[in-house]
This record gives sequence, C-alpha cells and structure tokens, in this order.
Amino acid sequence: MARPLGSVVAALGGTLMGPAELVIRRLAPLATACEDELAFIAQARYASQLQTTQAGALIVPPALQEAAAQRGACIVTDDPYLYFARLTQWWTREHDPAEPAAIDALASLHPTAELADGVSIGPFAVIGARARIGRGARIGAHAVVGADARIGADTRLHARVSVGERCVVGERGILHPGVVIGADGFGFAPHQGQWIKIEQLGAVRIGDDVEIGANTCIDRGALDDTVIEDGVKLDNLIQIGHNVHVGAHTAMAGCVGVAGSATIGAHCTIGGGAVVLGHLTLADGVHVSAASVVTRSIAKPGHYTGMFPIDDNASWEKNAASLKQLNRLRERLKAAEQAIALVQKNTSPP
Repeated sequence: MARPLGSVVAALGGTLMGPAELVIRRLAPLATACEDELAFIAQARYASQLQTTQAGALIVPPALQEAAAQRGACIVTDDPYLYFARLTQWWTREHDPAEPAAIDALASLHPTAELADGVSIGPFAVIGARARIGRGARIGAHAVVGADARIGADTRLHARVSVGERCVVGERGILHPGVVIGADGFGFAPHQGQWIKIEQLGAVRIGDDVEIGANTCIDRGALDDTVIEDGVKLDNLIQIGHNVHVGAHTAMAGCVGVAGSATIGAHCTIGGGAVVLGHLTLADGVHVSAASVVTRSIAKPGHYTGMFPIDDNASWEKNAASLKQLNRLRERLKAAEQAIALVQKNTSPP
C-alpha cells in the first residue's frame, strides 16, 4: 500500500517539488496526516495550515508553491481538489484492482439474457428474460435485473440492487447497495373512500456516468418514463417520484424527495433533506439549500432557500403564531394605505 511520490506525478501530472523517491503510504486529511502520507490544500486561504500539518507531502495551488516547497515535498496543480479526486481513483486502481470477470455458479441467468464480454455476476444475482448486460459490467450479490432491462458497459450494480423490467441504466454507472430502480410510482385514483391503483406503464431511463447512493429509489413512470440524464449524482436515501426528469450533471444530497412529474434542470444542486413538490419546474443552474421545501417553479438560476430558522421552542411558537397573522395584517395594511391615499386625494390643493 505504498507508492513513490514521483509515480503519482507520472500518472496524474502536476509539478513536483521535492524528492520523487519519497514513499507515500496513504492519502490522509490535512489535520491528521503523518510523515509518510499525502494531503491537499485546496485554496490559498488555508495557508496557515502549512505550518501545522505533519503531512510528508502536499498537493497545493500555485499561490502556495513557495511556502509549501520551503516546508517539504509538494505537487503544484491549478486545482488541488480535482487533482485529489483523480488521485483517489488512481490510488484505488493501484491497490484494489478489479477481480477477473466471472459468473458465480449460484447466479440465476435466464436463457434469453444477453451478456457481453467481461461481465461479472455475483452469487444469488438474478438476470431476467431478454435482459442485456453490457461489456465489463459487474452485477453484485443478490442483485436483480428484470426482464428486458439494459445495463450499460462498465456499470457496477452493488449488492441487492434491483433494476426493474424494461428499465435502462447507461454506461459507467455506479449503483450502491439497496438501490431500487423501477418500483411502481405512487399513483392511485380516489373512489368512494378507497384508492384504486393506477398501473405504472412507463419505465426508468438512466444516462451515462450516473452514481446513485445506497437505498435510493427511483420510481417508474405512469405512462412516459422517469428520466435521469448523464452525469447525475444522487446521494443515499433519496426518493425520485414517477415521471420526474432530472437534467444532466445535477447533484442531490441525502434524503431529498422529488414528487411526481417534477422537472429539474441541468447543473442543479439540491441540499440534504430538501423537498421538491410535484409538477414543478426548476431551471438549469438552480441551487436549493438543505431542508428547503420548493413550493413553486423556479425560472431563473440562482441560490434559493426556504426554511424556518431553528430557535428555542417558546420563541419558535411565538414566531409561528405571528406568521399565522400575516395575511390578516397584510389586509389591514392595504386598507390603511387605501384610506391614507383617499385622505390625501381629498385634501390636496386643486
């Protein structure tokens, strides 16, 4: 579990300051890194930490090159955070290479399923009729790929992932344990005090390079498909309702809920625990703060927040009671303004 610092630069680029033969045994946080570990400083405003960290080498921006070189070895790059992200991928490939492709004897494959070259399937996984699994895909233990579903090349389904019938997952995707793609959408018609199920006839279409966190659920559409475009990143425990459309490279943090038929644009971010109500549209580049509730469509890009600040309970109850009076106070204010305007009109000189 060690590599010389020079091999990092050879693989990822950057400018090396210091000995190439310095052995790096681990990637570590800046505050706890030791003499044989590599850490990063993302921005010049964190320059004071150069003097306190014990890291054997640092990844730094050009603005910190001189100061970092004075304390020891460093790699200089324009975007240390991006460099570190790519470093983690390279480090993983170096130390945890993929196992050779294999179909476990305990897996269940329908005779009509189509598997491309290099596919791996774990124990107790089930591949349904006419399902197609792309080149190099890895299907984990107890995962289920339904009839007529498609899994793209180099996509990984971790343990217990379920991809429903006719659903599509693109290339290079990562679906973490417990993800459910293509469960029925929440559709019921009220009738005489009962709920009559609306059969969900659509599917789910997921683009390339999408990552979906553990136990996240994406419902199939009622008639048309639920769509997740390329590059979307979803955290754990997210609920995406039926017929939702999520634009490319949007990211959502844990416990977000998106109700049915909402449309979320490209390059949006939704903070943890936020809720987007159904049938709303968010433009490209909308950023929603954590725990917000989006109750109307948003047509312009920007940062939006909708939450009631936390307070001690007694103060919160007083503020909540005041909020309930706002509509009445508004009507009284309008009436007062109209009365003042009428008096001014009647008393103004001719």
